[in-house]
Amino acid sequence: MSDREHGFTSLRRSAEHGFTSLRRSAEHGFTSLRRSAEHGFTLIETLVALAIFSLAALALLRLEGATLSSTAMLSDRAVGQIVTRNLAVQIMTDVRAPSLGEATGSVVNAGRTWRWTRDAKRTDDARIVRIDISVIDDAGRRSGALSMARTVE
Repeated sequence: MSDREHGFTSLRRSAEHGFTSLRRSAEHGFTSLRRSAEHGFTLIETLVALAIFSLAALALLRLEGATLSSTAMLSDRAVGQIVTRNLAVQIMTDVRAPSLGEATGSVVNAGRTWRWTRDAKRTDDARIVRIDISVIDDAGRRSGALSMARTVE
């Protein structure tokens, strides 16, 4: 069976149908049936490329949002640790050891108010006190913690 019997026609069109060969004439504005770089992109190719670009851009925006929130959280923790260490330095440099038990207070650092809790407990050695310091930021999140030991005079 030939192609014609199956309903297929030849790629070559005859001159009686308007085409002389696979190549269209340059005088009609076409140089080839094949797409050349001069013709550019089709609408569907442009839409697919735009869809892919928009998905990539959305992924980058989500990543940027996650990065910003992580940076803010790390900044809060860093300042909270600084506040905790400042309190520890005050306790260590004070002439008197802190009183046993729990104490609370607040301090302003980096333009924010930080609440702290200090818990001083005796150890097995009567000359040493264990001191636990915890700092909470203005949103109520624990931002710093430190345990240390100090001698009692």
